[in-house]
This record gives sequence, C-alpha cells and structure tokens, in this order.
Amino acid sequence: MLTFTNPTDLILEIPKTTPQQVSLQGQTFSNSYSQYQGYINELCLSAVLQWLQEDVTPQAKVWPTITVLSSFWELVTGTALTVDTTRLILIPNDNIDLSEFRVPQEWVDIPGWVGDYYLAVQVEPEDGYVKIWGYCTHAALKENGTYDASDRTYSLDASDMIADINVLTLTLELCPTATTRAVISPLPSLPQTQAENLITRLANPEIITPRLAIPFTLWAGLIAHGGWRQKLSQQRLGLPEQWSVLQWLQRGVSQVAETAGWGKLNLEFGAAGARSVIENQPQQSISRQLAIAGQLYELSIIPQRETWRFELRHLTVGVNIPGGFKLRLLTEDLQPFPNNEAVATTAVESLFIEVALDAGEGIVWEIEPLPDNYDQEILRF
Repeated sequence: MLTFTNPTDLILEIPKTTPQQVSLQGQTFSNSYSQYQGYINELCLSAVLQWLQEDVTPQAKVWPTITVLSSFWELVTGTALTVDTTRLILIPNDNIDLSEFRVPQEWVDIPGWVGDYYLAVQVEPEDGYVKIWGYCTHAALKENGTYDASDRTYSLDASDMIADINVLTLTLELCPTATTRAVISPLPSLPQTQAENLITRLANPEIITPRLAIPFTLWAGLIAHGGWRQKLSQQRLGLPEQWSVLQWLQRGVSQVAETAGWGKLNLEFGAAGARSVIENQPQQSISRQLAIAGQLYELSIIPQRETWRFELRHLTVGVNIPGGFKLRLLTEDLQPFPNNEAVATTAVESLFIEVALDAGEGIVWEIEPLPDNYDQEILRF
C-alpha cells in the first residue's frame, strides 16, 4: 500500500504480518543497541520489499539470504536487495532530520557488498509507515559524498539526492545496465590466525559498536567473509559452535545450520565412518538443497573411511548436471589447495571431491554458477 503526500514522497505502510517478518521472528541480538538496529531494519525491509515485489518486480529478493540478516544487523545497519542484476541498499533511520543521507562505509567500500542504488528510508514505527525520501548511486556517494572518520560513514546532502522514486523504478525497467558504481580498491587478505584473534576480541557483547573498534581494513576483511561474519555474530550471542559436521552427525544438525537448509539423511548405500566418533553411523550423510539456474540440486557431505566426499547432484534422479558447472572447496581463509575443484566439462551425473581433513579444520564450499541465496559457510570437521 502506498500513497503520496507530495509528488516525490513515497510512503509505504509497514505490513502487519509478512512472510519476511515471520522468517525474521526469533532472531536475537547481543545488546539493546543491536536489537533496536535489527528492529528498524526489519520494519524497513518488510515495507520496501513488499512494494518492490508487488509494484516493480516479483523477482526482488534479499541478498544474500533472509536467514542471515541478523548477522549483518548485529554489526552494521542496512540491507541489500537484488532486482535481477541490480543491487539496492536500504539504509533506514528513525531521525526526523532529512537534511543529509548517511551510509555506513561497509556498504560503500567492501567490494562484495557494494550496491548500485542506495535508498534513504525514514522509519516511523509508532505511525506504522516508512518513507523513501531519496536515493543515489554508489558513484555519487564516492565522488560527491563526504567521508566522516568518526563514525565511518559517507554522507550526501539531501540536495544531491534524487527525490523522485519514480525515476528509480523507470531506470530499473529501462536502463538495467546503467553505470552506477565507482571503482574501489580490493581489500587486503586477512590471515586466518588474525581473523580468529579479532573474532575472539570482538565477541565481547559489551563492545557495542565493534565496527569502530579496529581499523576499517581489518574490520572489512573480517566481515566480508560470510563464515567469519556469522561466527562473530554467533559468538557475540554466546552460542556454541554451530557448524561442526561431526556434531551434526552425532547430535543432529544445529538450529542455525538447519535454518540455512542443512539436514541429516540416511544413505541408500553403506559408507564407512570418517573417524571413530562416526563409525557407528555409517549410513548417514549431511545434505542441503540448492537452487541453481532455476533447477534444484543437492549438495551432500558423505563420511568415508579416511576422507570426506562432497558431492553435487541434480535433485531429480536421472537428470544430469550441465557442462560448465564447478564444485570447489577452499580453506577457511578462502585459499585453494591441490585437487580442490571438480569441473563438468560435459553433462555429468555428479560432481564430487574427496578430501582428507585434520580434526577441527574448516572448509568453505563454492559452486559455479552461484546458487540462489548463497552465503559463505565455514564447515568444521
């Protein structure tokens, strides 16, 4: 539902109940500051996403996936949406001062987070509406915005914003490939040991704004990694390890991993245990469904005597994986290793990689083409 109070204001009612809100219910945060930040972002998302899906395109969706939003909102405000190949960044605020638009540096300078268009959204929780009062491109923020080192934000005067949201909807429809992004520098690599030390330090929930506690290059390198971002968020909540495949096989898949789509299945054939702790469970594997290029696939992790087998198959029995697909495994800090990739040069029944892992070692999986709702995960063995 939307009304216009003047030709450029877009007022959106906050839905009473939406599928997005249902999915977000129960997400918790480490302190009251993050809790309120999550609340404002949730209200913003529920209203704007419904408008986009109903009035612009039903293909609009959350990036990377709605189930991990709390790991963003615990650390920084803002939500990314995708409309086909275009990324929109929603930046909510409950201030009445609309003289400038302030965007956290993470959404501007982390290469994997950068958007095409940034929407300024005023949220009125008590009155039940949000107002999109303007937008700008990434290039406008970088080239015309003012960087404030005290809170690590880029700001743009309201006079430099595009106020008429109709211009944005027309641009999305008529110019989906318009140049919108400024060139930014890649992030320096962050060694795994340093990342682990930073997570341990920043996991203290008494650090209300961890994003300002360390230099930006370190912070950006840490949270740009989906697995490290989730680990930091979970440790700030005091949660135990959520991504141990051995624990999943012994005790069942953790709630966090189950929400991400992982489940434990019985195999139709026997597979020897990968270690003594799972030798009594030779018929079980861990798997999740993935939507890739409009088709459903299944990624399985199968324990074997000395190795773990990662295997990708089409969910429909007898349907092959198309040529060009790649299954890749990386170390926790995203480094390749020998025989870490399987490539389908032609259509194949399955893609698989067998890997021997040390106790406690972490693995990150990747697939090309990229699955829908993909976010990096560190699977612990």
